[in-house]
Amino acid sequence: MILLFAMTVVLGFDPPAVRPGIEVLLSDSLHLVRGRAVGLVTNYAAVDSRGVHVVERLRAGGVRLVALFSPEHGFRGAADPGEAVASSVDSATGLPIHSLYGRTSRPTDEMLVGVEVLLVDLPDVGARYYTYLHTTMEVMRAAAPKGIRVIVLDRPNPIGGAVAGNILDLAYRSGVGSLAMPIRHGMTLGEQARLARRDEGFAVDLAVVPAAGWRRKDDGITTGLPFLPPSPNLKDLESLFHYPGTCLFEGTALSVGRGTDHPFHQIGAPWLDTTAVLAMVRQARLPGVDFDGVTFTPIKPGDGKHAGVALVGIRLRMTDRRRYDPIRTTLVLLAAVRAVHPEQIGFVPRQFDRLAGGPGVRESIEAGVPTKRILAGWKPALKAWQRRTRDLLLYR
Repeated sequence: MILLFAMTVVLGFDPPAVRPGIEVLLSDSLHLVRGRAVGLVTNYAAVDSRGVHVVERLRAGGVRLVALFSPEHGFRGAADPGEAVASSVDSATGLPIHSLYGRTSRPTDEMLVGVEVLLVDLPDVGARYYTYLHTTMEVMRAAAPKGIRVIVLDRPNPIGGAVAGNILDLAYRSGVGSLAMPIRHGMTLGEQARLARRDEGFAVDLAVVPAAGWRRKDDGITTGLPFLPPSPNLKDLESLFHYPGTCLFEGTALSVGRGTDHPFHQIGAPWLDTTAVLAMVRQARLPGVDFDGVTFTPIKPGDGKHAGVALVGIRLRMTDRRRYDPIRTTLVLLAAVRAVHPEQIGFVPRQFDRLAGGPGVRESIEAGVPTKRILAGWKPALKAWQRRTRDLLLYR
């Protein structure tokens, strides 16, 4: 069954400050883990509203942690994208850290010995590409046949509840696209877990401890919650807003700035004619974002395409996050780069289509379909998806 443990709101008083699920668990719902042997799926960026890590909070609250589990980038969040991470031992607590991004992505029977409850506290970033939903789903798959309860300690979506992009074709599902959802899904990880349980038919005992005081219009700027980079190339909040769009350039010959000070804020290549590309992009009058011509040099191992090479690039600067649509912006950028450099843009179909949730985006750009028509073609499926998931949403 699915349980939702919510804060009581007393009429006539100001709403509570936004608090992540770890704080709600310890203040309101500690009975869920009291006296149980607990495994925790997390990384170093999972902190409370004061910046205290979830492991410290749980141990101080008397919760009996027996094992830690880490997602992509490892418990310390330092491993490069796609880099296999070995299991280890946490030097501060002596707890085993079982890697779910190495030899296995799913907790093994051996890892789950002695675990009675699995807590999941992962700082998701609001884009379909991020692998933390996949990790959560693998945890649910492993827990279900053993009767181990999974409790998601929810966190606000750091880029808010806006929804945009195409719906993933399940024929292209992967670790960077696990469910039939849009690129910018607007959900919290707890809501995604509820969707996964229903869509995948998991017979898992799932509970979500919600973030108190969060509203869908809020984002990481308005909540005021501490921000720690969830992975090496998402260094600041603005990068999270760009990521649903510029990540698509990973499936081309252009760099997205990995291994620089501004990954996902910029794109570049040695041959890029920024004057010609920007002239086309600016004709689109895209709201909420400005563009600058820049040069940058990615370093190893952050960028596997042009490491050590001076690149000519375009920097995106978000000016109004409420109006900025990173996916529309990236479609315009892709179309302009292809128009100026049709032989050099270098689509890698397998990689691009996996990120884009199918071949339709790439094929439309290659065929010269206008961005407005691409976006319009997504609207019916987006509306259907929002209707289908309305009953899963935990926040207004």
